Amino acid sequence: MEFAFYFAAGVAVASTVGVITNTNPVHALLYLIVSLLAVSMVFFALGAPFAGALEIIVYAGAIMVLFVFVVMMLNLGPAAAEQERKWLTPGIWVGPAILSALLLGQLLYVLLNHVSDAHIGHTTVEAKAVGISLFGPYLLAVELASMLLLAALVAAYHLGRHDAKEPTA
Repeated sequence: MEFAFYFAAGVAVASTVGVITNTNPVHALLYLIVSLLAVSMVFFALGAPFAGALEIIVYAGAIMVLFVFVVMMLNLGPAAAEQERKWLTPGIWVGPAILSALLLGQLLYVLLNHVSDAHIGHTTVEAKAVGISLFGPYLLAVELASMLLLAALVAAYHLGRHDAKEPTA
């Protein structure tokens, strides 16, 4: 399991470097999705399947789809078509494809070798305990964080959009 942990951590670091160094926002988001999937593999390797599943469902799934949607909405205009042509070239997809294939190989290795839980040494946290903790004493903090994220998303959209000057009749 140490190999799985270090391998997933390496993929996470490499894809995060891709996020930082990439100038195209859509490609950076694709690298970020790979990074979040690698972090979920780290959780699975450490014996926290619920945290890994949440990482995949919430972050790599819902939030990243929302980010991709907002980035696509911000790229409206004549430059968007040229940017999409650059985006669809096969060379752009090599990095995320290699990192995703490495994660898939690691996942298959872990699943097919029936790695025992004896090496983990931690107890598994159930979903019910996480839900009770989040929505019990921390309900206000969770709701405030969700409103803050929504406000940041709306502000980013309004700051980044291009207002077209419409001629007055």
